[in-house]
Amino acid sequence: MQYAPEIGKRLRWQWRCPRSASWRVDETYVKVGGTWAYLYRAVDKHGNTIDFCLSPSQNTVGRRFLSKALNGLKEWETPTVIDTDRAPTYGPALAAAWPARSLKR
Repeated sequence: MQYAPEIGKRLRWQWRCPRSASWRVDETYVKVGGTWAYLYRAVDKHGNTIDFCLSPSQNTVGRRFLSKALNGLKEWETPTVIDTDRAPTYGPALAAAWPARSLKR
């Protein structure tokens, strides 16, 4: 997916740091440039985009995406709750990327 890095570079300056301790994480299947791809995204409870990932496959993206979203956050920016849409990729990914917290599904 050649578009994802460019989209990230152009939008990252507009994104704010998470302003709440509650995140929502979901995925959807979108058509980009004539090819279907998985769009993973994380938003805070106010609707501000925290991070996104565009991938042609669903296999290991959940872990990589959540690690990327949680990496580099200051202690006060770390979420206390991450709500998901119960996709099967999020359970193991949250356990690996966010081991100190309990999971709310």
